[in-house]
Parts: sequence; structure tokens; C-alpha cells
Amino acid sequence: MTLKYNWLLTLVLGFLIFPSFLLAQQATVRGFVYEEESGEPAMFSNIFLEGTTFGASSDINGYFLINKIPPGSYTLMVTYLGFDTISVPILLEANKMVAKKFYLNKSSVELETVTISGERIAARTETRTSVVKISPKQIKQIPSIGGQADIAQYLQVVPGVVFTGDQGGQFYVRGGSPIQNKVMLDGMMIYNPFHSIGLFSVFETDLIRTADIYTGGFNAEHGGRISSVMDITMKDGNKKRFAGSIGASTFGARVALEGPLVKQKSPSSGSSSFVLSVKNSYLEQSSKLFYDYIDEDGLPFNFMDVYGKVSINAANGSKVSFFGFNFTDNVNNYKSISDFGWTSWGGGANFVVIPGNSPVLIEGRFAYSEYNSQINSTTLNDRSSSIGGFNGGLDFTYFNGKNELKYGLEVEGYKTEYILTNFVGSKIDQTENTTQIGAYAKYKAIIGKFIIEPGFRVQWYASLAEISPEPRLAVKYNVTNNFRLKFAGGFYSQNLISATSDRDVVNLFSGFLSGPENLPSTFDGEDVTSKLQKSRHAILGAEFDLSRNLSLNVEGYYKYFPQLTNINRFKIYDENNKPPEGASDVETKDFIIEKGQAYGLDLVLKYDYKKVYVWLVYSLGYVERQYEDKYGTLITYNPHFDRRHNVNMIFSYVTGEKKQWEFSARWNFGTGFPFTQVQGFYEHLTFPSGINSDYITENGQLGVIYDDIFKGRLPTYHRLDIDMKRNFFLAANTKLVVDLSITNVYNRKNIFYVDLVTSDIIYQLPFMPSFGLNLYF
Repeated sequence: MTLKYNWLLTLVLGFLIFPSFLLAQQATVRGFVYEEESGEPAMFSNIFLEGTTFGASSDINGYFLINKIPPGSYTLMVTYLGFDTISVPILLEANKMVAKKFYLNKSSVELETVTISGERIAARTETRTSVVKISPKQIKQIPSIGGQADIAQYLQVVPGVVFTGDQGGQFYVRGGSPIQNKVMLDGMMIYNPFHSIGLFSVFETDLIRTADIYTGGFNAEHGGRISSVMDITMKDGNKKRFAGSIGASTFGARVALEGPLVKQKSPSSGSSSFVLSVKNSYLEQSSKLFYDYIDEDGLPFNFMDVYGKVSINAANGSKVSFFGFNFTDNVNNYKSISDFGWTSWGGGANFVVIPGNSPVLIEGRFAYSEYNSQINSTTLNDRSSSIGGFNGGLDFTYFNGKNELKYGLEVEGYKTEYILTNFVGSKIDQTENTTQIGAYAKYKAIIGKFIIEPGFRVQWYASLAEISPEPRLAVKYNVTNNFRLKFAGGFYSQNLISATSDRDVVNLFSGFLSGPENLPSTFDGEDVTSKLQKSRHAILGAEFDLSRNLSLNVEGYYKYFPQLTNINRFKIYDENNKPPEGASDVETKDFIIEKGQAYGLDLVLKYDYKKVYVWLVYSLGYVERQYEDKYGTLITYNPHFDRRHNVNMIFSYVTGEKKQWEFSARWNFGTGFPFTQVQGFYEHLTFPSGINSDYITENGQLGVIYDDIFKGRLPTYHRLDIDMKRNFFLAANTKLVVDLSITNVYNRKNIFYVDLVTSDIIYQLPFMPSFGLNLYF
């Protein structure tokens, strides 16, 4: 144990000392860019020395650094869409660093040239392969179902993302299941970000600063998952005045507040601020009044989300934030699903440190979170699951001219508990503790027309005594100013596994397990030497700027999963009770090994000009899995999230003298999901008293004879949603937004669930108008 901590201490000290050997001897300018009105960071603003090639973009904290500059007098420019340009003279001296803070004022004139310039600079200087950056403004451009804009609704149009529908709250990313998608909130682990009614997430839209969605090929700073990453950062809060929003609709209500605790009196002084949000659903009650034609008993989808954050900001831009959350979700006795619910809570802190005269940015975080879920069903076996643990990390970013080196450490530890009785009466009960440590480094180099980002991560799973070396690479080639080629790929691993039942047509429940020991000894003719799930990604794409306002992005992807762990749906003997001689691992183990692949093509056509926004997304996807039967034969199947074709069409239009009217529409089409069909039923005798049981008088249970897994296909899914907003500007900082939306305009009967016993069909949401009011101040 002592050796372990000595090793960690040495590594951290090495990370701190390393940049001192790389310091250049030229001049450096660094600082922060903020919005004057709120004090929030002006993310991705452009900072450059006029008449030179020296420049940078601010990060999510508003931070920028430009170094390796020849000494001399310059004019420093700061540009940001929708804000006045800042131009200041600056004198740079050799071996000295100049620190600046800029506060941008909103512009009364919208400059289209700035928009184009900003997009082109980002496209030419970042690899941006398989990543979508989302802001609250973009989330509000699509129809806000239920009168409340939400990232869950926006994610459904992201290329490569598949949702199970209006209800289910699960998302699948380019062949990856929910357990393989890492979700971070301010650096804290979130185990389930979506509610059972799939229209809403746990995140308050108005408090989101930025959300980065990596659908594959992510670089070395992210680890512990084998498919995708969703990294969400919330605002620190308005540092100048008390502000917020209050809203209510036919679905639920919400309030978001922010403001200063200690106001910033001058650019050279510190400050502190807060954000607080509470939102809930009263759909179970309101649906009996407004939507009794759907179900006279109401739609029993209930949730309550609470999030809070306090940030303390130093004068030099360093800061520390403390945050916490409590999320709950309940579905009460809804049709054949019966009762389902989960609770999640957590808290932590993160910080940003700006060292004195070093070109290094230091970021850190530590948090604890917990998630508990259970389902009690009339047709499916009861299950419960819980996971709780901590995660922490340190990240160091060193700026070297236009190039950048980032490296760091990440530590995770958690405990999982899972209880299930499978369909043959065998009980699976597992409790595990696990710890994992990751160390990574990546370097971004701009060489001529190439942007190259090699990375390497070492993931150590301490509880399993396994080390996973994981190389990563991202490359972009700027063929011309209007045409770019890009590539991203790497090796990935994870310890967490899911215990979702493959017998469910739609999965609301997903259990969490970690590194199970009870695995088969061989798979596909080879010894099983690892307990980890693994994948390899390769993404190749191209970006076309077809005109000043029209762009096309094309990406082809391939994900290979050489080892996956799945709950054993074929177990019939308890290994602890002396199974029959010759029984195979498939008949006795709690879990089985699988392998698989996912591949496809995503196309995104985007038009954005003044008041009109059009987005067309088409995804072609194939997902395959293979497992061994009891005879050792590999069986191939398509998992329940395999959707061959997925189409999204979004249209948004703003009109009126003050842009007070907003119209938007979204049409979604998807081919049917696979499901397991039922061949018949029988009386299943459990023999509770063993050989003393009287099978003549015993009352048996209903047994189900299943067809081969996922050989059936649900019908195609399609739906049109529309939304209309009217803005009433009441004062300089106050406006009222009236929102009228319609879900499923033409009342398409999309299947949600089929009762396995009665064959009753439960449909997704039908024609469903909603009305909402939101007051911003």
C-alpha cells in the first residue's frame, strides 16, 4: 500500500515539475474573457494579435494563453459573436508574462462576418471528430416538448444517437449501450441522466454552460467507458446581479436562480456566486385533467431534480466550486411495467488554478455520487441495483505556441450491489468493490495543414489487478479552407457491466455490476484472461463548407468489441449446489462473454442564415453481438438497440420586429427495434420442498417459452413535433415566453411495450398538446 501511494505522489510531482523544463524564452500574454452583463466566461471567443498569426480561443472557463511571441508592441483583439470587439495596445517584453481580463458588452449590431470567421477558425484549428458541442441556445432551437426545452430532446437529433422512444429514458450511441456511456456533471459521475419519460433529463437547461457529446474516438483525457462520453459543465452564476427563470407547463414546473454572494467590485477583485435549480413533473396529476384520453388513470411519470452550486473566484481567475444534487424518478403501476423508480444524489468540488508565471493551467475535481433503482413487475422478475462511489482527478494543460500538451490523473472507486431472480428461478446476488486509476497524456500539434493529437492512457484496475494500455489518435487535414478530412480512433476499456434483461421489449431498468468473477473460463476457443470489457474505435470523416451558410459533415465509424460481459440468460443450475456432471459454463455461470461490432455512417447537413435554421441528420447503423451456446457454437444476434435507419429533420424560424415569434418543427423516423418473441406458455413447477414436493397439488407458475432472442422487429417509429413561442419583452432584463407545442401531430401509434402474457400493446405518447409559461428576469 505504501508503495502505491509513493508511486502516485512521485507521478503528481513529476506532472507539476515537467512544464518548467519546457518554458520558452519569448513573451507571453494570458488572461480571461467574460461577458460584462453576467460575469460568465465568454467561451470560444477569439483572441489574437492584429496583423500576426498569433492567437488563441478561450476555453470553457474563458481562459486563453498566447506564448512564443517576439517582444514588441502589438494590438490585442478580442472578438465574440454578438458582442462588441475589444482592441487594446499591448507591450510584450522578453521572458515576461502579461495577464489581462476582458469584459465584453453585447452589440446592438449583428455582424454576420464574425459568425463565419468564428466557425471557420474552429473548423481549421480543432479535430472535432465524433464530437458535438451543445449550448442552451441550440437546445432551444428545436421543439420544446411539454413547454420545457431539455438536452434529452436535443440528443435525439445528434448523429449516431438512438433513443428507445418517448418513454424509456435510455440512449444508445453508435452501438454502445447506456452502461458504456460516461456522463459527467461538473466532473462528477452521473449514473442515469434521463427520466423514465424520455423527454426530460436531470439537467436544467438554463444553467448549462456547455455540453460536449463524444460519440466515439474520444482522446486520452476520458477513460473507463468503451463507447461514448457526455461531459456537461454548469454555469457558476451571475456575478453582477440576481437573475433567473420560473416556468410551468402542463407537464411540470421549474425554477432556476443565480446571482452574486459577494459582488465583483472591480476587475482586480474577487467574487462569489451561486446557482440553484429545482424542477419536477406533476404529469401524474395533470394528465388526468388534460390527457385523460391517453389513460384515464393518468400518466404516472414523476420526477424531482434539485441542483446547487457555489463558486468562489479569485482576482487572477483561479476559482473553486462546490456543488450537489438530488434526482428522483418514479413510475407508479403503469400497465405491465408496474412500479419502477430510482434515486440519485451526490456532491463534490472542482477548481481551476492559474500558477504565477507558468504557462500551465491546473484543474482538479473530487466528488461522490450514488444511484439506487428497483423494479417490481407483474410480468417480469423483480430486480434492484445500487452503485455508489467517488471520483477525483487532476489535469494539467501546458500551452506551447499553437500547440498544447495535456496530461493528468484520475481515480475512481465504487461499490455495486445487484439482486435478480432470473426466469428459471435462479437467484443472482452480487456485491463488489472496485478501484481504478488512470494516467494520460495527449499532445495537440499544428503542422502546416495538419492537426495531430496523439494520446495515451494507462488504466489500472486495482481490484482486478489488470492494466489496460490505451493509445488514442485524432488527425485533421485542411485540404482547403472549405474542405477538411479527419480521423479519430483508439483502444478503450471498462469495468462496469449492465445486467439489463434481454427479455424486455423496452428496458426501463438497468442494473450496475463491476468486474464479476463468475465468468466462463474459455470463449471462442480461447482462454478468458481478462475480466474487462474492451473496444476499439475508428472514425473517418469529411467536412464540406458548401456555402457561407451551408455545411455538410460526413462520418463513417467502426467499433469492435472483442470482449463484452452480459448477464447469463441461459443459466439453469446453481454452481454452489453441485450441478450435474458435464454441465457447461453457459448453464452454471452468472455471466457470459460476448463479442460484437458496430458500424455505420452519419450525415449532417446544416443551414443557418439569419432567421432560418435547418438541420438534416441521417444515420445508417449496424450492431451485432455473438455469444456461445452450451455446445460452444457462436450465435450471432442483433441487440434490442439495433436501429438500421434513423432520420431527423429540424426547422426553426424567428420572425417579428423584435424577433418575438419563434417557430420550430422536428420530424423523426426510425426503423423498428429487435425484440424477443414468445412461442408459448407452460406451467412451471418450482418444487419448493425438493423431492418432498407434491407436483400433483402444487400450484405452478406461468412459464414462458421464448423464440431465439431478438429475431422479431417492432414496426417503424415516426413522429412530428411542432412548437410556437411568443416573447413578451417586459423590461431590459425581463421577458415572458409563452410556449405552445404539440407532440405527435398526426397521432402515430408507435409501440412502447407488449405485455408478454396478454399480448396487450401499450403505445408511446399519442397526439399531445402542451402549454407553458416561462418568466426570465
